[in-house]
Amino acid sequence: MAVSINGNLVAIDCWDPESTVNFVSHAHSDHISGIRKSRKVIASRITKELVETRDSRKKIELAEGIPGVELPNAGHILGSKQLYAASEELGASILYSGDYQMDNLPVAERIDLKEADILIIDSTYPDPGDIFGDRQEIILSIQKFMKSALEKGIVLFSSYALGKAQEINHIANEIGICPIVDKKISAVNGLYSRNGVNLEYLSIDNDESEFESALGRNFLGISSMSNFRELASRLSGAYNKRVYTAVASGFAKNFYMGTYAQFPLSDHADFKQALEYVSACSPSKIYTRGSHKSAGIFAKNLAKNGYNAEVFNNNIPASWHATC
Repeated sequence: MAVSINGNLVAIDCWDPESTVNFVSHAHSDHISGIRKSRKVIASRITKELVETRDSRKKIELAEGIPGVELPNAGHILGSKQLYAASEELGASILYSGDYQMDNLPVAERIDLKEADILIIDSTYPDPGDIFGDRQEIILSIQKFMKSALEKGIVLFSSYALGKAQEINHIANEIGICPIVDKKISAVNGLYSRNGVNLEYLSIDNDESEFESALGRNFLGISSMSNFRELASRLSGAYNKRVYTAVASGFAKNFYMGTYAQFPLSDHADFKQALEYVSACSPSKIYTRGSHKSAGIFAKNLAKNGYNAEVFNNNIPASWHATC
């Protein structure tokens, strides 16, 4: 998917061989396919640092001075941005949301709300049933679980290394718990801390005596999802203690996640927040983006709420160019 903006063909969170520049909204792996050596990238400085920290093989050359382009904060993870442009070719203003969050997260910049004629919007939670409830109440329930489970054994959270791990870390810090994190999470935590998000944590890179001391008592760990189950089993055997596994995800509301405890905490907007976001943007036309099924459901539900919405596909204005 690409859009013409004042003489530039901008690919949006994807790879388009015909584009002249690519926009990368944030550093999650499903949004960085537009990073290629042959293209400059529109992105935040922090997104560049996060991508290069997580994968040293990826190098980003940031594009500068693209006429008419602004990057409002998206509120999703640190460095996440929306794309806003006043397009001379379309004679309209465009706003692309990527992933976004209306709540003010302590580990991300607060979202900037901006009006636009055309809105292209993420469809992660497209159904009116996709509502998670009060975020602070969910956080309090997580903290209650942490304290209770730590009295009886080891606590291990499964988490994405970028974004969610830092929020869980912050939630633990609020009640005086310093978690142990794996190398992937530690690398991201370090970058967050250097950019003003203060996190207290231990990793195997910490002083050995301090790390060993933490392992000698009940502790809270945060692990990347790739090795979570193996790690839980190894910890239980090594320390002869029960390991209370947990996950915090929006999908925990509707699906069993295979852990002792699960909490519907998401860094994506739920359906209620999506309606608030759309209302603030006040678009005359909405295109939903995501999997074909979720984008279709979201477009129908937005239409039921009075919006002119359809799935972003080939049925688009002729001056738009869609390839992914």
